[in-house]
Amino acid sequence: MKPPIVDVITMGCSKNLVDSERLMSQLESAGFKVVHNARRLTGQYAVVNTCGFIGDAKEESIQMILELCERKRQGRLLKLFVMGCLSQRYLHELREEIQEVDSFFGKFDWDGIVRQLTSGPASEAHATPRHLTTPPHYAYLKISEGCDRHCAYCAIPIITGRHVSRPMPEILQEVRWLVSQGVKEFQVIAQELTYYGVDLYGRQSIAELVEQMAHIPGVEWIRLHYAYPTHFPLALLRVMRDNPNVCRYLDIALQHISTPVLARMRRHITAEQTYGLLATIRREVPGIHLRTTLMVGFPGETDDDFRQLMQFVADIRFERLGAFAYSEEEGTYSASHYADDVPAQVKQQRLDQLMALQQGISAELSQGKVGTTQRIIIDRREGDYYVGRTEFDSPEVDPEVLVPAARRQLRRGCFYQVRITKADEFDLYATTTT
Repeated sequence: MKPPIVDVITMGCSKNLVDSERLMSQLESAGFKVVHNARRLTGQYAVVNTCGFIGDAKEESIQMILELCERKRQGRLLKLFVMGCLSQRYLHELREEIQEVDSFFGKFDWDGIVRQLTSGPASEAHATPRHLTTPPHYAYLKISEGCDRHCAYCAIPIITGRHVSRPMPEILQEVRWLVSQGVKEFQVIAQELTYYGVDLYGRQSIAELVEQMAHIPGVEWIRLHYAYPTHFPLALLRVMRDNPNVCRYLDIALQHISTPVLARMRRHITAEQTYGLLATIRREVPGIHLRTTLMVGFPGETDDDFRQLMQFVADIRFERLGAFAYSEEEGTYSASHYADDVPAQVKQQRLDQLMALQQGISAELSQGKVGTTQRIIIDRREGDYYVGRTEFDSPEVDPEVLVPAARRQLRRGCFYQVRITKADEFDLYATTTT
């Protein structure tokens, strides 16, 4: 008899993906066949792991739920469960509005899905192992949940609550287990990773954690995501500089540079301090690639504030940059204290200008890599090319390196030295040297 199939659909960020992987492992332990993000849904059961961060993400999650509700009405789905950020934030509203869903779960009680499907407890044996949905050579490693920063525009503390660090021995045990499964590259993620350890150990402990990870045999690359600039733990820079398997890459969301805007955002940092921090980072870790996120159109942002932001991007020349227009989120400090007074058209114009500036900077920086030798890891083959990444490129969000497949057979998950021969708007092209 074939096992029943559960389709698990993950919306939103990589932190949600880790939760889905843990759920999938528990479902498999309970005897189900689990399929993740299938192009064609065939399961008798479905779980949607939702995102509730900003308007567009919420709409995408709602649309997916409604599509599955229609599938259930047609008799092609027996049960539908919803979990994650959206249902954590809007549990009562969703229950009233979408009654076709069998049960809603939040960010922290999703093991109830297993209990409902099996009429028994979730398997404790699978508390650490996950069903990896990424290519087998890399994985996301979530080190904490929640955030204590309370930026004015951000709904994350409303959804996830206070910052809660995972104990260091538990994280290191998971790293060893992942290495035993063939994982070589670790994307360390958290809502705010520089706060790691404050609640458990009374101090910022991210540097200690990363250094211990770096000493585990089999860990080839460690890449850090979602740092906060205020009270940045400078000890982390030494760890990055002294350990070759800690990638010279830092994802640090800065949001803005105008001191008045930063104050209204409740970021607790000034323009001068931001410039100083970035200078320190680049001095202490030569060659580091910085990824940041910026916001335009925050309440009260003037033309002069925006000019400062444009000058900031021109001055710093970020290797990686994403930006978005302010969207008011109910329940946040800015929603209750500020008027959303920058017109939508102005927001879009500023966003377009900012990204056009960054596009030119990114193109120049990519051209500067032509003729250099880089170490890459191969993720997959697409048509006539193998597709890989350097230590400066995180999966799915950063540029890739394309290597002609006709010249030599390369293996997924293996490292190669390549010479960069060409750069286009998005990617690099290379030939192998070893």
